[in-house]
Amino acid sequence: MRRTKEDAEKTRQTVLEAALKLFSRDGYSLTTLSRIAKEAGCSRGPIYWHFENKDDLYEAVLAYSQEPLEALVAECSGMRETPIEAMDHFIERWLGLLANDRKYRQSFEILLNKTELTDAMSRTLKRERALTKSIITMFRDLVGQAAERGLISTQEDPKDLGLLSYTYLMGITQTWLFAPKLFSLKRETAFFQRQFWVLLGRG
Repeated sequence: MRRTKEDAEKTRQTVLEAALKLFSRDGYSLTTLSRIAKEAGCSRGPIYWHFENKDDLYEAVLAYSQEPLEALVAECSGMRETPIEAMDHFIERWLGLLANDRKYRQSFEILLNKTELTDAMSRTLKRERALTKSIITMFRDLVGQAAERGLISTQEDPKDLGLLSYTYLMGITQTWLFAPKLFSLKRETAFFQRQFWVLLGRG
């Protein structure tokens, strides 16, 4: 029984890898379950054993980027006593995942650049919008804590700075995913971190 479970999990991971590759390369609409099965070296049967349909498989692929970010938000939200360190950690980890984690990077790219936003995406979009809101809220709270403690000097509303923080990181992410040869994300991470603090009145 144990081997059967291990084999089933191995098959699930093989299907996910195939789906990640095809969704990333060809987009959501052009990627069919038949093509995923062929890429994974199996029939469609094992896919339906693990996933209800293509949308369910798509959501599992996007979890490669959503789950690490959700965990990171929870971690940094718990660092209110050290807001500067929390924000630095979030930025470094966000950019580090993009630069160093292939599955995370491809998953993020699928959502941003390879998906037509239709009603079929409703569950995924709901989760993504909730994640976006949680990141903005996290930055708002941490910025507010930093301002109260005199760690940053700004007259701006923390709510606005929370939004600015998110859009700053998303701008870097979208630009790099669209044109990765434009700059080295690994090399420029320290620069982006420094400029973030300039934006917030600490540079």
